[in-house]
Amino acid sequence: MMSRLVPVVFIALGLSLGCGTTRVCDLPASSSSTCSCAACPAQFYADIYALGNNGKIAAFPVETPDFNLGTPTTMTGPASSLGMAQVGDEFLYASDPQNASGPSIDAWTINVQTGALTAVSGWPFVLAPSAEPRGLAAAQGTEPAGEFLYVADTGTIDALVLNTGTQGPVALVPGSPFASGTNVNLTVDPLSRFVFAADEDAPGGVLAFTIDPNTGVLTAVPGSPFAIGSNSNPVSLGQIAVDTTGSFVYVTLPATGQVAGFSINASSGVLTPIPGSLFVAGSGASAIAVNQAPGTDSPYVYVANEMANSISAYGINATTGVLTPLASSPFAATGVTALVTDHLDHLYAHGASGMTVFSIGSNSGELTPIGSPVAFSGATVLTYVGP
Repeated sequence: MMSRLVPVVFIALGLSLGCGTTRVCDLPASSSSTCSCAACPAQFYADIYALGNNGKIAAFPVETPDFNLGTPTTMTGPASSLGMAQVGDEFLYASDPQNASGPSIDAWTINVQTGALTAVSGWPFVLAPSAEPRGLAAAQGTEPAGEFLYVADTGTIDALVLNTGTQGPVALVPGSPFASGTNVNLTVDPLSRFVFAADEDAPGGVLAFTIDPNTGVLTAVPGSPFAIGSNSNPVSLGQIAVDTTGSFVYVTLPATGQVAGFSINASSGVLTPIPGSLFVAGSGASAIAVNQAPGTDSPYVYVANEMANSISAYGINATTGVLTPLASSPFAATGVTALVTDHLDHLYAHGASGMTVFSIGSNSGELTPIGSPVAFSGATVLTYVGP
């Protein structure tokens, strides 16, 4: 049976929803939901996986009913990494530029009940000697193509056919690597139609590609890369994310403390600047996450301002993509370098204090800290694996 891709943004995590430590209830609609230990007919598990520059990959269990993070389990990971991606709740992938065998992609299977990772036989997949693998993003192809994995590289995007459904060997997509600007961060829209990457080459912009669902081949969208603003000077770019409807793409600008936004043509992938872009964030704006929990009408965007020790929060206009700061934004958060959301109205952040959980107001998007931070250092990317 083929694995199904679950869209994620820049953080890996695992979570167990339950009454106490062993009994698990129906999946709650939001963090305000509680469970009755009298009836727990179903079980759900999830984890947050944190990866970065400390040579470890850590799995943080999410504990209910309060959604605090439990003590992480760690295992050896890449010495440094800027990329992690999941395929369903079965496989986790990470970029490994300093692997002893050469620049590589590492792979693990996920134990959904414990969050434990097991290295996949035959991996790591070694790229060209000149490769510098960074950000990762996965896309769902049509059957029997399976899933594709896209790797940000220096002047190229590497593309892999994962063959998870057939358990066949991993292979390069025909034509890979694909020429691009210099990119560190990239993302795939929720419908696996397009790849978007932050173009570091002056003056800076967003690279856009269509995905062939049968082969994984990338084709540059006409007009790509799309310039950010009208300034001809080089622009420093951070992370990039697509909203949950696949209608808008946002990229952070750390040096200027801003967020650029574009609307996406659903047929061609052509990008058009959103009215009012660029949007004000804070100093060192880099990590970005988008939230839209089931049952809510309004999505929200969260941007970590590492130098300003804050998180900016915005509502998204569903028609135009315009970002409007929330009433209490920005929210205090020290030195945040990575963000991820779950599907249950929570935001997880890694910063100077370690890993912190925030509840997201289901009707307001406002952030409220939950519990105390869990000590952990060195994370550059997080991924959520769970319901």
